[in-house]
Amino acid sequence: MIAVETFEGKRVAVFGLAGSGLVTAHALAAGGAEILCYDDKRERVDAANDAGLPTGDLRVADFAAFDALVLSPGVPLTHPAPHWTVERAAAAGVPVVGDVALFDGERRARFPELALAAITGTNGKSTTTALLGHILGALGLGAQVGGNIGRPVLDLDPVPGIAVVECSSYQIDLAPGLTPDVGALLNLSPDHIDRHGTFENYAAVKTRLVEGSRQAVIGVDDPHCAAIAHALEEAGKPVHRIGVFASVDEAAGALGRSGVASVGDALFVLTGGTADPVGSRAGIGSLRGDHNGQNAAASIAIAMAMGADPKAAADQLASFPGLQHRMEEVGTRNGVIFVNDSKATNAQSARQALASFTNVHWIAGGVPKTGGIAELADLFGRVNAAYLIGQAADDFAATLEGKVNAARYAGLEQALDAAIAAARPGDVVLLSPACASFDQFRSFEARGDAFRALVKARIEATDA
Repeated sequence: MIAVETFEGKRVAVFGLAGSGLVTAHALAAGGAEILCYDDKRERVDAANDAGLPTGDLRVADFAAFDALVLSPGVPLTHPAPHWTVERAAAAGVPVVGDVALFDGERRARFPELALAAITGTNGKSTTTALLGHILGALGLGAQVGGNIGRPVLDLDPVPGIAVVECSSYQIDLAPGLTPDVGALLNLSPDHIDRHGTFENYAAVKTRLVEGSRQAVIGVDDPHCAAIAHALEEAGKPVHRIGVFASVDEAAGALGRSGVASVGDALFVLTGGTADPVGSRAGIGSLRGDHNGQNAAASIAIAMAMGADPKAAADQLASFPGLQHRMEEVGTRNGVIFVNDSKATNAQSARQALASFTNVHWIAGGVPKTGGIAELADLFGRVNAAYLIGQAADDFAATLEGKVNAARYAGLEQALDAAIAAARPGDVVLLSPACASFDQFRSFEARGDAFRALVKARIEATDA
């Protein structure tokens, strides 16, 4: 754990006591801050008390006495309305920050040998974070992986090396002045509009990560990001362009004189206008699909910016085990492959899995995002049938009507059993919900775990 000594002697309100919130509170207390912790859920306050943390009702506390409010990223900062703690802090003129801001400040003040590679984007950031951590670790560069991917950033160790941190838009919003050594923006599409109000606000928050970085890695096969890359280059920022392209010539035109391109399964580094092949994704099951071409290109580009040799970095792709809940093959039964893509919480993310398979029995649904699945119409031909669950079931059924055979089911288990009954050898049963999970599960991880367990039980029943 990294003790937050830069807040020593300061009075800090801490709101949000789920996983990262508890770690943050302990880090502040270990660094000598005078903290007062609270949460809207009584059981979390009780758990903090049991852990020896000072708690108190922030609804009646004197906010003018606080030097900062440290907010969990899951708590609304601006939309649909500021949380009541944010309103109280604003009225008292108290700054609001999150754990990533505390980590970055502590790192710069006390641990200059702990470099920061920060990764964001609408899709692919978890896979890129995990892949980069795998590459840097295999190269002996002392990588630690954390942030939105799972391990809270303040739970990382204060040792020399590289912190590879996935940053959500919520975390960036709570980290003014964030200054990664290398920041990556992979892509942008409408997401989390309920928390940012408009796509423009959402994109602006994501852009702040690369604006504050010493070097930026940007996916220029995305038009929004290409414009951001151009603006940063015009302002003098070192930018490493990456993307997925149909040919080396197309890549050269988009990347300019330097960058990393994925062309089919091959990966190229462009330097001075020359494209040098450095590796390939061919035969690597954990990196199938064009979207993983971008993830691989981004990981190699960030590794290069951190001083790694690109060919040495690319050599580590084959040993990447993949990411749980992201196109994760969880079993095979009677020639049918079962794939857990529960992390696909929006249509753009589900697109990646649908584009990677044919003869798909698609389990989808949950809490829908803006636009539903209409943008996936070009991939409906890959779907043999759709099995719809959750709040989105009726809307998805309307979108699929006349295009894909679709039926609604009470829950995941019923949808899976119907898909198993219909699937034939060579088919794929794919959980790729294109929705958040919160109508039926506490998280996308819990949804994926449930799918994996159900599949395992049915495989075992077949083998018995």
